[in-house]
Amino acid sequence: MTDATTHTRSNSTGATTIRPEEAAHFGQLAREWWDPKGSSAMLHRLNPVRLGFLRDAIDWHWALSPASGKPLAGKSALDVGCGAGLLCEPLARLGASVTGVDAAPENVAAAAAHAEGSGLDVRYMAGEVGALDIGQFDLVTAMEVIEHVADKRAFIAALAARLAPGGLLVLSTPNRTAKSRLLMVGGAETLGLIPRGTHHWEDFITPEELADMLGEAGFAVGAMQGIAFSPARGLHLSADLSLNYILSATRAD
Repeated sequence: MTDATTHTRSNSTGATTIRPEEAAHFGQLAREWWDPKGSSAMLHRLNPVRLGFLRDAIDWHWALSPASGKPLAGKSALDVGCGAGLLCEPLARLGASVTGVDAAPENVAAAAAHAEGSGLDVRYMAGEVGALDIGQFDLVTAMEVIEHVADKRAFIAALAARLAPGGLLVLSTPNRTAKSRLLMVGGAETLGLIPRGTHHWEDFITPEELADMLGEAGFAVGAMQGIAFSPARGLHLSADLSLNYILSATRAD
């Protein structure tokens, strides 16, 4: 099995997970992040799909009713690689006390401004998640992030350190397949649906690789679904993992 951390863009700095060039790339997009027709338009389409999976995972993990309007009331949530807060704000509306961490200070500034304008109390911080004194959280998410970090195992370890006992971890990321190379890099970036330079296919990680890394960190994978695309349905949850996938995990012990 190929180890995704051995690809050409891997970084040997151990616990350092932020790539400065990646932070700079996404920081340049900060001003348009909340524009559903701007450079982050694909994220706006993806967010409801991720939230659908996330809500199901939350209800299952804490044995909650799907009818509950505030399933995260009394709970804390951390979104790592939060960008300008597209996931943080829905988490806050679900009742959580939310912290968002991002590598790009520009994104954090845009996120804080938008949350304030929306009347939401979300704490945002810029920096390396493993180096910030932010405590532990009931829910930790990292959506479309692990493919951008320098050291995937160190990143998972940092997420694990931030997860409180009995907590829930949810990750999403592109799969490293011929289909993702064709559609996400060759297609979406070429057509301008995703900003050029956003993805480096060699850094994508397969479900098997991610499950192995999570297992090494003491996690057991729970639910896993693909995020597929069709002209008729757009982006949607699917059994097809070949383009993108999302999973939940809990501590195995």
